Amino acid sequence: MIDEIQKELFALQDTAYRDFQAKLIPNLENGSMIGVRTPALRKLAKQMARREDIGVFLETLPHTYFDENQLHAFIISERKDFAQCVAELSAFLPFMDNWATCDQLSPKVFKKHRRELLPYIGEWITSDRTYTVRFAVGMLMEHFLDEDFDPAYPEMVSKIRSDAYYINMMIAWYFATALAKQYETVLPYMEEARLAPWTHNKAIQKSLESNRITPQQKAYLRSLKVSLKEKLK
Repeated sequence: MIDEIQKELFALQDTAYRDFQAKLIPNLENGSMIGVRTPALRKLAKQMARREDIGVFLETLPHTYFDENQLHAFIISERKDFAQCVAELSAFLPFMDNWATCDQLSPKVFKKHRRELLPYIGEWITSDRTYTVRFAVGMLMEHFLDEDFDPAYPEMVSKIRSDAYYINMMIAWYFATALAKQYETVLPYMEEARLAPWTHNKAIQKSLESNRITPQQKAYLRSLKVSLKEKLK
């Protein structure tokens, strides 16, 4: 089955797109990208998800190609059974090795099972793996900033300390989005500088770029930037 899937992926190859993607995901090794466009991967994932023998592909980890990881993520995203989805996801997360696969992995079934999802997020967010933590924060951002928001969630994210760029960028993205949706509740994290300095400033920067933050709010947030030099002393 692995050979069959790789053959299908190479049949969909777009070398110009591959070269473009390679520049966006510099941490991946040369030659690990085939260059299949996302719509084609999603279409293939819908077909593959219905196959009874797809478990062979899902259990053969790590994959050789980035595009196989993308396909894997999109298959998991198609799962309609929550327990099956979480089981397959938990097996896949340790092998996730880039921000693109992480951010595009978004199981549809989670929307109907948010409460059941929370314990898993609590587990993932304490992982020592960069993209498992990034995924956990992404799920809090996607599913728990609206009607299911709780002040405990930004508190959970604010306690993360990491040297990993892709974790800190996701924390900044989370707080910028949280400011857009839950401004009054989340603002104290900025006023009290409760994030790591670089992440704090990046969250403010992303807020200033948002159309959902008012000009008055942006002016105040701009005044809350911290001096990285001072913080490093």
